[in-house]
Order: sequence, then structure tokens, then C-alpha cells
Amino acid sequence: MPCCIETLKIGQGFEESFQKFMSDFGFYFKLGWEHIISKGALDHQLFILALAAIYLLKDWKQVLILVTAFTIGHSITLALSVFDIIRFSSKWVEFLIPCTIVFTAIINLFQKSFTPKSVRINYFLALFFGLIHGMGFANSIRFMLASDQSIGWGLFGFNVGLEVGQIAVVLTILLVATILVTLLKVNRRDWVIFASAGIFGLSLKMVLERIPW
Repeated sequence: MPCCIETLKIGQGFEESFQKFMSDFGFYFKLGWEHIISKGALDHQLFILALAAIYLLKDWKQVLILVTAFTIGHSITLALSVFDIIRFSSKWVEFLIPCTIVFTAIINLFQKSFTPKSVRINYFLALFFGLIHGMGFANSIRFMLASDQSIGWGLFGFNVGLEVGQIAVVLTILLVATILVTLLKVNRRDWVIFASAGIFGLSLKMVLERIPW
């Protein structure tokens, strides 16, 4: 009988731990999702749009590599910042984020072909600039995660939420681009120039508004 009671207690303890994990995971997943989907995430959305504007739905394998590169980049600095291994001024981070968008939009404007080889530079942009965006994410949630006993799972949940949000944004962009280019017969380069020029204008405005000196 005592053995059964002990087993029951272990089972109840596991159930409570699992419920807490799911609750924490759901909370941070929602935070990560909102950091990509919400109205206040325009800078991150513009960067994803700048990265994905040169692709169509048929390029989904290339886009998967692109999203993975961005995820790796922002996950590295997000983790390092949350664990207080690195620390950067939030003013400079908020300034550098739109700078990454401006640069990516300019690269797009000079794209004349859209072969896998010609757009490979976007993988490196996604990885390198993802490091900067990760610091921006960290500045928003560092103190919340640092006070959480399950910081590792919180960080995991936040990253998964970011990833799902990124995929949702990318799929929307690819769908719009495919409809315009394939169904409405808009020239692909014209679409890239139109989208990138708009991104450039909006992000340049952010750069000028966020100059840290």
C-alpha cells in the first residue's frame, strides 16, 4: 500500500510539472508570436518582407533555409543576452535593426535574376542580421525571462513562437507574390522593386527617427 501511495504522489508530481511546463510554454510562445505578428513589430516584419520579397511559393526550399538562418542568428544573441553573457545598448539595437532592413532592401533593388545562386547572399544577411534582431527581442523580454525559474523552457517557448510567427508572415508574402506574378502576370522584377522600394522608404524613416546621438 505505501508503494502505491508513493507511485500516486510521483504521478501527481509529474502531472503538476507537465501542467506548469505547458502553462509556461504557452505564455512565452504567445510572447514570441506577438513579437512578430503584432502592430508594434513592424520593423521585424519589414525585415522578413525584405528577405522574402524575391521569392515565390515554388522557392519554398530556399525560403526554408532563409528562415532557418534568421532563426539561428536571432536565437544565438537572444540566448546570450537573456543569460547576460552579452549586453548592448537598447538605443543602438533599435537603431541598427532598421539599418539591416535598409541594407537588405538595397540588395534586392540590384537583383536582376532570381536563381538560387544569385539570391544566396540573402542567407548570409538573414544569419548575420538575425544576430542584431535577436538583441532586439532580448531587450523586450530579458527581465521577464531572468526572473523565471524555468528560463530555458521559457526561452524555447519564445523562440518557437517567433518561428511560427515568421513562417506565417513568410507564407503570406510568398502567397501574395505568387498571385501577383503567376496569376496577374506582374513582372517579377517589378514586384521586387516595388516591394523593396516601399520597405526602403519605411525603414529609412525608422533609421532617422532612431539615431542614438
